[in-house]
Amino acid sequence: MPLRGGRVTRTFLDAGVLIAAATGRDPDRTFVSSTFLCLEVLPKASYYRRRNEVEFYEAFFASVVAWAEPLDRLVRTAEQEAAKAGLALADALHVAAAVMLDADEFVTTERMGRAIYRVTGLRIRSIHPAATQAD
Repeated sequence: MPLRGGRVTRTFLDAGVLIAAATGRDPDRTFVSSTFLCLEVLPKASYYRRRNEVEFYEAFFASVVAWAEPLDRLVRTAEQEAAKAGLALADALHVAAAVMLDADEFVTTERMGRAIYRVTGLRIRSIHPAATQAD
């Protein structure tokens, strides 16, 4: 059941967050994603036969409520976000997906001062121990 005025927080997780994620669900949160995030984490875990990690990713992706589509629009949005904030390829694609999916926040493992924090119109949060929340 959503607690915040009937609205569930839509969250896009960066690859580093998925890699470091622990079990447990927040009932006030749903997850949105893109195929690019799948490509960033699943193939390497599969290649190195890290079965628990693969199973975790598969369970996470099965819980995603919305996927960034169409891909041509996603790529155009990524190009715009990269130009505005100086983002690298993967971050630009992930931010574009979060924007297209109307995510309330983008959770990352990046430290403050990185290019991802120059993104506007999207709350950037870090789980990095040394990061100050950019709320």
